[in-house]
Amino acid sequence: MKFVIIGGDAAGMSAAMQIVRNSEDNEIVTLERGKVYSYGQCGLPYVFSGDVDSFDDLIARKPETFREKYGIDARLLHEVMEVDCEHKIVYGIDHSSGKKFEESYDRLLIATGADPVLPPWEGKNLSGVHPLKTIPDAKAIMDDLQDDVDQVAIIGGGYIGLEMAENLAAIGKKIRMIDRGDRLGKIFDEDMSELIHEEAEKQGVEILLSESVEGFSGEDNKVSSVITDKGEYETDLVLAAVGVAPNTSFLNETGIYTSYNQAIEVNAFMETSIMDIYAAGDCATQFHRVKQRPDYVPLGTHANKQGRVAGLNMIDKRRVYHGIVGTSILKFFDLTLARTGLSSREAEEEHFSYQTVSIESTHEAGYYSKDNPMTLKLIYDEQSRKLLGGQIIGHQGVDKRIDVLATAIYQHMTIDELIDLDLAYSPPYNSVWDPIQQVARRAK
Repeated sequence: MKFVIIGGDAAGMSAAMQIVRNSEDNEIVTLERGKVYSYGQCGLPYVFSGDVDSFDDLIARKPETFREKYGIDARLLHEVMEVDCEHKIVYGIDHSSGKKFEESYDRLLIATGADPVLPPWEGKNLSGVHPLKTIPDAKAIMDDLQDDVDQVAIIGGGYIGLEMAENLAAIGKKIRMIDRGDRLGKIFDEDMSELIHEEAEKQGVEILLSESVEGFSGEDNKVSSVITDKGEYETDLVLAAVGVAPNTSFLNETGIYTSYNQAIEVNAFMETSIMDIYAAGDCATQFHRVKQRPDYVPLGTHANKQGRVAGLNMIDKRRVYHGIVGTSILKFFDLTLARTGLSSREAEEEHFSYQTVSIESTHEAGYYSKDNPMTLKLIYDEQSRKLLGGQIIGHQGVDKRIDVLATAIYQHMTIDELIDLDLAYSPPYNSVWDPIQQVARRAK
């Protein structure tokens, strides 16, 4: 069989490798519109601070490796512009030559990811205004940072905005964060977001909330200020981090079903609404195990897992993608921010009758050290007492506890069953009652 995969990053290459490892005598063609294959996008912010030595360190495998070691026809700068589902042909442009191409397939995987959103701001094309999604994006920012850049304006307070604030501050840049909402970190509840604000203030990051960016001004085609509905602020560089949108517009005439935001709807086998066409990663929906419906949570963990399942199903080794609970974690200066399941806002939107319970605790036994505080919050269904979500912000030990909560929510455990878990205890690592059990015991 001939497999064509559109997209050469997490989902696409996870699928390609499953086909290689679990079948023989198949032809695999991967079409990547960019210049880089198979790299860790989540590591991009850490190259700026030097925690990661170079962008090359983020590349898992180069195209030559896929070609020479695994027999995959891995092509660069090949952008697919159209899919003919009836005749099973994809059409596109080879940007290295400027020529059009077409490629037939027996089975097709769409793994085109998502593109950064850049609203129609006036002046958005000025030099010094950047999105951040790819290695070329990051290199363009790095090139600009070599100039006389002191003040950086970050538009948006989500994952990328928060991580870049930390990593650019680490190299001496003055950071101003602007968000049209009333707080940073909107994936967290309002009371938890306050901890993020406190840390930002402690680290000298200026925060402007409830301000909408209207555009940018500059001289000699270089940005020099950000204009909002409330004022104008000088800046030497702008990072636009206001979200992403699925890269699926080239499918508009195919009849492939998409969700409200144009993410491709898939079933548990990663199949789309058209036979022999699959989708995975940031361009596709994910089944949310708490909401019990398709959702859109574009994270690298989901992309890799969906790609693996898609690849196996493409060679008729039936596998089910069992879904997500929306677990994420990030570092923000001295804090670790983590969440899983639903926030209070999401629980309300899903019409759960829910309760919340919160505590402040410590990573280690209280008598061992009081220097590692953490705040924990659980959200649970009032009737069934099933866990709906959890949020933890603290200094150490956040990572292991959010993973316990993610496992519990994935398995539909109740808040009372958390108390019975046999978790590790030693004073340098824990109290006799783990903090997540301490907060569970407070539930009414």
